[in-house]
Amino acid sequence: MISTTLFPGRYVQGAGALHRLGMELARLGDRHFLICSPHPLTRLLPPLLPEVEQTGSLRVERFGRECTDQEIDRLTAMASDFGARTVAALGGGKTLDAAKAVAARSDVPFVAVPTIASTDAPCSCVCVVYSPEGVFQRADILPRNPDVVLVDTAVIAKAPPRFLASGMGDALATWFEAESCRVSRGRNIPGAVGSMTAHALARLCYETVRDWGPSALTACAAGVVTPALERAVEANTLLSGLGFESGGLGAAHSIHNGLTALPATRNLWHGEKVAFGVLASLFLTDKPLALMDEVFDLCMTLGLPTTFADLGLGGVADHDLLLVADKACLPEESIHNEPVEISPALVLDALKAADAEGRRRR
Repeated sequence: MISTTLFPGRYVQGAGALHRLGMELARLGDRHFLICSPHPLTRLLPPLLPEVEQTGSLRVERFGRECTDQEIDRLTAMASDFGARTVAALGGGKTLDAAKAVAARSDVPFVAVPTIASTDAPCSCVCVVYSPEGVFQRADILPRNPDVVLVDTAVIAKAPPRFLASGMGDALATWFEAESCRVSRGRNIPGAVGSMTAHALARLCYETVRDWGPSALTACAAGVVTPALERAVEANTLLSGLGFESGGLGAAHSIHNGLTALPATRNLWHGEKVAFGVLASLFLTDKPLALMDEVFDLCMTLGLPTTFADLGLGGVADHDLLLVADKACLPEESIHNEPVEISPALVLDALKAADAEGRRRR
């Protein structure tokens, strides 16, 4: 079978990297449509404006907090009215996803500037679309990956540590899901099989989070950049992005999508729900006890959810969990890449087993 591996055009990371934004935009065009999350709009963008404005015309627009079809349509119309020749985005994963879609519809280059390391969205060609209420609807596959991904670790270090931990929860899934796809010959995001490179990077992603994640979280709590923080940010952003997109997805992300059906989980970040999906997938795929111990211990050290109560689902009823399991098992979901039998009943049992193990460890 043919394998396909996807990469962003350029990946730039380090303390102070944000000041390269003007330089990177200048390579790509001279009319820049910049989409910003609320915090970067007021705190990070003002000092950069003189540098960016020297590279051409600039229009800045605030992101509307949810990556919906309506928000993508609104921003695309504004980019068209402006005559944008580049699209850039500063913010979190949903801001970046919406901006990717705007750039794709406008057929112009895209520069992703994540200001938190909470997901692996920045490097990918995937745009996850939600309802206005925050319920997962679909994942659109865009024609190309970002042209530039610019990650300023000094900015990441100043963000609340929960964002970094959430990103490590997302990254935690990368190897488990890619390995399931390797065994089952499951398809990756481009619809091909994963390459040797993708699977090697997925494994490195897991090992980096396991070995350096706790130290990186300590550095983030102190607001400082250390080698461990640099490693963890690269794992969350680049390694996880390459690993999931080119290695393939599995049960953890499908369970995340299922969890979005329950309103009580909507205060959690993407990676927090994915992390619990990993724990449930360990039972679903019958992983060895030693590996279960390693992953549960890591999640507890990083402050990631290990019980229903951690997800805001204390006392959840079986009929609500079955809604999660049913949504996770929809025909289009990546859970079917797992090399085991899949059904809502089996997923329900795996969810309850993960919760029981998490409670046992308290």
